[in-house]
Amino acid sequence: MSLTIEVVNQAADCKKIYLIGRLDTNTAQQLEDTIDKEVNEKTSMLTFDMASLEYISSAGLRVLFKTSKALKKHGGHFGLMHLQPQIQKVLDIVKALPAVPIFRNEQEMDDYLDAMQQKVLDGDD
Repeated sequence: MSLTIEVVNQAADCKKIYLIGRLDTNTAQQLEDTIDKEVNEKTSMLTFDMASLEYISSAGLRVLFKTSKALKKHGGHFGLMHLQPQIQKVLDIVKALPAVPIFRNEQEMDDYLDAMQQKVLDGDD
């Protein structure tokens, strides 16, 4: 099976990437190319919606880890949401992204982002 990638610009500096299918050795480069094209130093938040991701391999994990690291370099944030149970299990087992927030749904992500922004406004960053 292949990987379909849909990028949605939520704001000038926020993007959501929908992953549909399989993120494996055959498709990891496709995702990496999309990220290289869509994400830059001005991206403050990148979220992967994985509701339709059926499988992830170590090659896919590598792309996610590399993306998280690149965003952190310039103060950006990274998150995962709507993980299928098998994807969550892989992340639980490898603990590949321990500092990356994982959200059950958009409301949980919005609550997290609201709290993060409020912290900045309060001077607690």
